[in-house]
Amino acid sequence: MKRCRRGTGGKRGRIRRAASVVAVMAAAAAASLVPLPAQAADRPAAADGTLVRTDAGWVRGASTGEGRQFLGIPYARQPVGSLRWKEPRPAKPWDGVRRATGFGNRCVQSASWDPGYENPSHTEDCLDLNVYAPRGHAERQRPVMVWLHGGGLTAGAGEDIVPDSFARSTGTVVVTVNYRLGAMGFLAAAGLDDEASDGVSGNYGLLDQQAALRWVRANIGRFGGDADRVTIAGESAGGRSVCTLLASPTTRGLYHAGIVESGAYGGCAARERASAARDGAAFAKKAGCPDPATALACLRRKPARDILAAQAGFDWGPVVGGAFLPVQPEEAYEKGSASRVPVLNGANSDEGNLFAFARFDGAGAPLTAEQYPAAVTDAYGPDLGGRVLKAYPLAEHASPTHAFGAAAGDRMFACTALRMNTALAHRGPVYAYEFADRTSPPFASLRALDTDFDFGATHVNEVQYLFKHFGLASPLNAEQRALARQMVQYWGSFVRTGVPRADGGPAAPDQRTRPGRLLSLRTASAGGTGISATVHDAHRCDLWDAVPAG
Repeated sequence: MKRCRRGTGGKRGRIRRAASVVAVMAAAAAASLVPLPAQAADRPAAADGTLVRTDAGWVRGASTGEGRQFLGIPYARQPVGSLRWKEPRPAKPWDGVRRATGFGNRCVQSASWDPGYENPSHTEDCLDLNVYAPRGHAERQRPVMVWLHGGGLTAGAGEDIVPDSFARSTGTVVVTVNYRLGAMGFLAAAGLDDEASDGVSGNYGLLDQQAALRWVRANIGRFGGDADRVTIAGESAGGRSVCTLLASPTTRGLYHAGIVESGAYGGCAARERASAARDGAAFAKKAGCPDPATALACLRRKPARDILAAQAGFDWGPVVGGAFLPVQPEEAYEKGSASRVPVLNGANSDEGNLFAFARFDGAGAPLTAEQYPAAVTDAYGPDLGGRVLKAYPLAEHASPTHAFGAAAGDRMFACTALRMNTALAHRGPVYAYEFADRTSPPFASLRALDTDFDFGATHVNEVQYLFKHFGLASPLNAEQRALARQMVQYWGSFVRTGVPRADGGPAAPDQRTRPGRLLSLRTASAGGTGISATVHDAHRCDLWDAVPAG
């Protein structure tokens, strides 16, 4: 997601103050160590299940009204000093019992206008995860969902959602993960290629995710989870991460299913090695390390704040060409070389409203009817722009900003998700959905902005129906709460069985047998959840399928 900055006066000052409240509620102290009780190393876990031994040492979590939670557990050695831009290594063992009752550090990221992300982090000591489990020890080990956060691969953290009620109501164990972001997670360079085990650098953030899955494989049984039933899931950049991991041969066997929420943007394409290396050289120059012979050593000496200052304007994401990702994900899907596990894939009906708001209304300059043609032409060029203007006339939308957002969302998310459904169907089961509650309240970050802009079912809005966004309960009405319960059932069923089902709702269509049909998630007053065959036409995909993914 592209970010923009705001001033501090007037209404904008109130926005920043509201954002600070959200950040305080979401943040917690880093984990610390407490002495090991006498002979505790040889004892079974505590009766309430909050004392657990991992392969690196004991952790003590907390018991809550929803179950058990263990926060800020290191899953890899912290990538500081000489380990910056190195592949993740196993966490160092510790003595005593590690207190796991507070979130670890957010990985290095800049501040932005999004509440919850308004405070920068310059801390590289961040490779932690959080485990949420139902209370007690199940006789049978429970299925596991590993959640990868969104934030454009440049922001966010595992703590951005609190899935404790989801874990309790679905009978699953949920793990949320921090991973390296921006330049820290995705810098590619010739010198780094020489250090990479597969000769291709720039995938550190994804390799962190893979290391977290290895940690889950080795440890989750001690928390009541089943290491042989792991679903990887994520939204936005987290969804993009899932669709990348599905195509990674070296990650195969660490999961049994995948959930991609709004992650198909750009066709889930990775950067080509040559262009990623050119960007790396340009980044090094911008960061004050222009000499190729000394650039890597120079960059490793730079403080994190200098790395952040230089990373804006570059595309940070995975790189194709090595053993981790030999070919582009779409090619892996279509040729059948990707993992054949079940996938739940979808998008929201009004994805683009968030981005249009950020570009216009959120920046204090709402798009006018007179400006609309020029804005569209500037975004898409004269030829495609002319076709977009015909496909998205102002008369069919609430405002010029909404018309612009509809076009952007259809191109970036809706139509790419439908195309990914087709590609995924070449390698195994794929179940399609669209979150279509256009009455949904703005998600937690947007509620703090104090705006009356109608976001509809925009980007991120479905997350609050599944989990607590930034740990906050969403102001859902009775119909929306009913939809939320149904969605939790669909997601929980998929995590448990690989097939999404819910009481009173239709089975999600498998794209291998019912291509183009999907589960439309709606409130009762909008007709209720049903099967739709009109999404392709509604999102003008005949237009967008003929142009490169964006």
